[in-house]
Amino acid sequence: MRSFAFHQPDQLPEAVKLMAADPEGRPLAGGMTLIPTLKQRLASPSALIDLSKLAALKGCLDGNARVTIGAMTTHAEVAGSPVVRKRIPGLAALASVIGDPAVRNRGTIGGSVANNDPAADYPAGVLGLAATIVTSAREIAADDFFLGLFETALKPSEIITAIRFPVPLAAGYAKFKAPASRYALVGVFVANTGPSVRVAVTGAGPGVFRVPQMERALEQNFDPSAIGAIRIDADGLTSDIHADAGYRAHLVTVMAKRAVEAALSERRD
Repeated sequence: MRSFAFHQPDQLPEAVKLMAADPEGRPLAGGMTLIPTLKQRLASPSALIDLSKLAALKGCLDGNARVTIGAMTTHAEVAGSPVVRKRIPGLAALASVIGDPAVRNRGTIGGSVANNDPAADYPAGVLGLAATIVTSAREIAADDFFLGLFETALKPSEIITAIRFPVPLAAGYAKFKAPASRYALVGVFVANTGPSVRVAVTGAGPGVFRVPQMERALEQNFDPSAIGAIRIDADGLTSDIHADAGYRAHLVTVMAKRAVEAALSERRD
């Protein structure tokens, strides 16, 4: 690991200023991806800007029709939040199955979304719920945020401060996880807002994506049977040592049905 400067600002403007002053600097949230990358010398930033002292970027707030989660809120805090569990239990359930306890207690929602790992869980929840990513400079709709493999709409000096989630009528998440890493081979988040349904898939391809044919079917009949016959094209999906594209395509339908079942169970509860 090469030497680098280390900054620990306690105010957001200071953090933004540090980011803008050093294009080679990197923000540090939970460090679940960045620290191993540094150890392996796959990244060599000139500085780390530690965001852990930014208290304003932590917590879950109930805003009637939406829930706002600070970017530095850990996965464990999202999973255990009374606000999230009551208002969007499907999102709390998603947070509860990220990684292992160590990851859940260190990793943050903002760090995960900014990293945009193609097998991470949060991108499916953010896209599926049509969330808004709030940054130090602007607000970005989820549909415009995720651009591809580890790529987002964030500008170099931009810091995610919070994510705003509209409260759906029902939502559910299901994933088939890799046994060792617990990353999603395929994860599907389904959200029913009443007039519309969104289905977002992670782990299956080079980035999170929606499935319009499933969304249309579920808008007509919000039941697992409505999508049981839908087959996903394996073209463009990921093939690796864990699963080939054809298997992942099959899993999208299986996990989508389970996500709908989870959403229906939540609504009955």
